[in-house]
Amino acid sequence: MERLTVYPKFTKEMKSTHKILVPNMAPIHFAMLKDALEDEGYQIEVLGTSGQEVAQEGLKYVHNDTCYPALIVIGQFINALKSGKYDLDHTALLISQTGGGCRASNYIHLLRKALVKAGFPQVPVASLNFSGLEKDSGFQLTLPLLHKVIASIFYGDALMSLSNQTRPYENEKGAADALVNRWTKEIARQFDEKKGVSKRDMGENFRAMARDFAALPITYTPKVKVGVVGEIYVKYSPLGNNELEKFLHEEDCEVNLPGLMGFVQYCIENTSQTIHLYGGSGITALGAKALMHYLTVREQMMIDAIAAYPQFHAPTLFNETKKLADGMIGYGNKMGEGWLLTAEMVELVHSGFENIVCAQPFGCLPNHICGKGMINKIRAAHPTANITPIDYDPSATRVNQENRIKLMLSVARERLQNTPHQTPPSAPQHEGRRVPNLVPLPANS
Repeated sequence: MERLTVYPKFTKEMKSTHKILVPNMAPIHFAMLKDALEDEGYQIEVLGTSGQEVAQEGLKYVHNDTCYPALIVIGQFINALKSGKYDLDHTALLISQTGGGCRASNYIHLLRKALVKAGFPQVPVASLNFSGLEKDSGFQLTLPLLHKVIASIFYGDALMSLSNQTRPYENEKGAADALVNRWTKEIARQFDEKKGVSKRDMGENFRAMARDFAALPITYTPKVKVGVVGEIYVKYSPLGNNELEKFLHEEDCEVNLPGLMGFVQYCIENTSQTIHLYGGSGITALGAKALMHYLTVREQMMIDAIAAYPQFHAPTLFNETKKLADGMIGYGNKMGEGWLLTAEMVELVHSGFENIVCAQPFGCLPNHICGKGMINKIRAAHPTANITPIDYDPSATRVNQENRIKLMLSVARERLQNTPHQTPPSAPQHEGRRVPNLVPLPANS
């Protein structure tokens, strides 16, 4: 019989004594989340390690049938602990938990077992979750921190959308990335001054972000438009998807990644769906409805700010995206990314991003059902949909993955060549000219 192991917990006292390592899922978002956590007194380092050695490290301590994101994240943590850079008696790990029915809810237990196996039993693990898991943890989502987390996700979505729409057409290579970095530092400054989270501040920041990106000099040329959907970690993480976004940019594509806040809203909406389908507390349903209203107001502000510049495609309101799943898939399909995955693919097709990469961990049942399993149905309703599912796994080679994507892109390019295009009349054409310096960031936003 296996001996019961008592794992160390992250206590409140460790907030001032321990450095917390965090896996990097969404680089833009996590840069601001890091600042939000540090403002609350936590010592944070977002890990940037990559390469095949991370996966191999994970394979030593996690069964190869385990969900690929868990294997990668655990491998990244153990790789970092073995590097010699950290005081192991004053280092902790932070991992997110969805609390849903997929394997992601078991990551924290797999990680704790792997730490003991790797020789790091003293390293505590903290859980970042919105579902009440790990109630005795010293890591708590206080209301001020929660406000900053929500703001960071919205700001990350706005910067990701604007930069992806600017980067393929910029006259000065790297200008969009430089503006993302500039705004990331500006948000950190605002957090330090206890600003940037109010409705007014967020509205001003959204408008200033859109204004700054609209001021960048661009030259429009028709490009293949590619949307990316899939399992939440593999969809965003350069480590998890072998730098998929970078690869698509190098293939001269315009990329569209639906925002991270959509997944947060999906999780909240599922609370109401569970009560509707199976019964539950009316108070909980009212709480979920109130939180959705709070988020929807801010989401609409972000959309309005981007839509004010016709050269930009504004994201679709979550409630409108949800409607696109109706008649396609039932809202009871809510394990993992569930019905949201199907809805996002349909939304991308409606938005002109009919070429879609569906990124999924090998063996991820929710993704294979709601992603790969829905492709034929989506194609039947939308014949122009050009969707390719890509599995990510330690045994899957990057070359094979990229070759499959290139096959999808070859179809997309052929369609692009056979379609008459005109420069959008609303998109400013700088034709290589320099424009005045960027619009200054708001001093009091």
